[in-house]
Amino acid sequence: MSEIQAHATGLTSQYIAQVTGDLERNVKEQERISAEIEALQEQLGALQHDHSVLVSMQEALGGANAVGEADTTAAPTVPRQATAEPRQSTPKKAAATSAKTTASKKGAAKASSAKAPSAKASSAKASSAKAPSAKASSAKAPTTDAKPTLVNLIRGHLEQQNEPRSATEVSAALTQAHPDRGVKTTVVRTTLEGLVAKSQAQRTKQGSSVFYTASAASEPAAAESQQETVAG
Repeated sequence: MSEIQAHATGLTSQYIAQVTGDLERNVKEQERISAEIEALQEQLGALQHDHSVLVSMQEALGGANAVGEADTTAAPTVPRQATAEPRQSTPKKAAATSAKTTASKKGAAKASSAKAPSAKASSAKASSAKAPSAKASSAKAPTTDAKPTLVNLIRGHLEQQNEPRSATEVSAALTQAHPDRGVKTTVVRTTLEGLVAKSQAQRTKQGSSVFYTASAASEPAAAESQQETVAG
């Protein structure tokens, strides 16, 4: 019986150790996925903001082009005058009807020639009045830059430091610099571990504390990203 109890106790200890290890790995994986989701949400918000800005600019520019095309393609229309056929009765009645028809045609031609300049002038005034408003609306369209992601903020902070920093120190510095971001220490630690996995940061351990520094390989990449941002 004692051997059976000892064997059962050993199995229980093994199961407890295995469950504890699995639980720790599960918590770390949740933290890593939460950090990635937060970073993706920030990127999605930046893309949605850029999309709204581009849509407003497209609407402003498209409205101006539509007005210009409508003004260039508009042409004055001249109503057709109904011509009555002269009755084949007496020569006097035929001459009178032909004279009336000729006079009505001349009057219609004068009326159309008088209306054509006014129509062109009104279309020109409308286009000249709408063009500045379209330019003004396109000029007023906001061109704000997208917010940097948490990964970029953490990597930039490490590159600016001359000494190793812990996850708590990085979180406190980012919270002070960006109070509206709601930076969490667990998310910062997970993001730092992700940078270490990508060889963009280095991890050093001093006693029970873990510190992080920017790797030399990440500095040229950061410089290229800043140049691309300025060029864009």
